[in-house]
Amino acid sequence: MPELPEVEAARRALQAHCVGRRIARCAVADDAKVVVAAAGRAAFERAMVGRTIVAARRRGKNLWLQLDAPPFPSFQFGMAGAIYIKGIPVTNYKRSVVNSEEEWPSKHSKFFAELDDGLEFSFTDKRRFARVRLFEDPETLPPISELGPDALFEPMSVDSFLDSLGRKKIGIKALLLDQSFISGIGNWIADEVLYQSRIHPLQIASNLPRESCEALHQSIEEVVKYAVEVDADMDRFPKEWLFHHRWGKKPGKVDGKTFLTASHDFPEHTRAGKPFAYSVC
Repeated sequence: MPELPEVEAARRALQAHCVGRRIARCAVADDAKVVVAAAGRAAFERAMVGRTIVAARRRGKNLWLQLDAPPFPSFQFGMAGAIYIKGIPVTNYKRSVVNSEEEWPSKHSKFFAELDDGLEFSFTDKRRFARVRLFEDPETLPPISELGPDALFEPMSVDSFLDSLGRKKIGIKALLLDQSFISGIGNWIADEVLYQSRIHPLQIASNLPRESCEALHQSIEEVVKYAVEVDADMDRFPKEWLFHHRWGKKPGKVDGKTFLTASHDFPEHTRAGKPFAYSVC
C-alpha cells in the first residue's frame, strides 16, 4: 500500500516535471468505482484541458494538482494507486507496479494527461481501491479536510504527541493507522516504527510509559524522513529495517528481535479476515 513516502515521491516527480505546463489532453477511465465524476467523464476531461499545473500538493496519502483555476484533480491512492510519467522513473512499490513500458497508458490508468510539451503522465490503480475526484478546494472537503497533521510537513512536538497518546484508550497500532490522528502512516510505517521502538502493536496508547512514547515519536520522524529522502526506494532502506522481512504471514526474527502478527481495528487491512500486520514483541 502506498504511504506517505511513496505519495510524496509521486508529488515531487509531478512538481519537478509538470509544473508550469498546460494540460493539452485528458482522459479519465470509465470506472465509476474509482473516478468520482458527478457531471460525467466528459465534463471532468473538459475541466482539465487548457489548465496550467501550478503545483503538486499532498496531505497524508492524498495528492492533488493545483491548477491555474479550479476545479482541481485529487488522487486518493488506496491500496495500489501510482503515478507514472512517461520516460521518467518514479518510485514503484510492492504490489502496485504496472508495466508502463509495454503498454502506455496502462489498461489500469484512471487519469491520463498529455501536457503542451508532449510529456504524459498517468494515475493507475490495478486494484480499484483508489479514488480520483474533482474539488473546488480540496483542503476544505473530505477526505482531505478530515485528516490529522501530516507526518512529514506538520510533525507533532514531543509534548503534544505524549499528551495525545495519554488520552487515547486504543491499541497503539490502530491509533497510528487512524488518519485523523496523524496522516500518512499506513501498515508498513506503523510496523516499522513500533518495531524500532520495541512496542507491542496491541499496547493501549494511554498506558505507554513516557520513554516508549518518546522513542516512538523519534522513530516516526526518522523513518518518514529517511524514506522520503531516498524517494521511497525500498532497495535503499536500511537492511536492518523490518520492512524487508514483514511481507509474509508468519512471525520471525530480524537481528535477534522477534516480530509477530497482530490484529487491529481496521478491517481494510486484513486479508480474508486474517490479520497480517507485523511488529515487535
